[in-house]
Amino acid sequence: MHYILFYDLVDHFTEKRIPYRKAHLEHAREAYERGELVLGGSLAEPADGSVLVFNGASEGAAEKFAKTDPYVVNGLVKSWRVRKWMTVNGEGSTPP
Repeated sequence: MHYILFYDLVDHFTEKRIPYRKAHLEHAREAYERGELVLGGSLAEPADGSVLVFNGASEGAAEKFAKTDPYVVNGLVKSWRVRKWMTVNGEGSTPP
């Protein structure tokens, strides 16, 4: 099952993230190596949001990621939410 973590980012995010970027990327790499994070990145033009896709039996991994993400902890994320994604095609999908 897939879950999407949506971030709504603060204004001037690309400048404000600089002190936390290395720690955030390490956090993401660790989640990827555990098999939880499938892919993720920021939206562009404007850079006002990010989307991260997680794989797992529940939304727990995505929620834990957000609660411990340096971007969230340091106030660069205005709000976040997790949505269950009913995938039907592609690697790891659950076709009907």
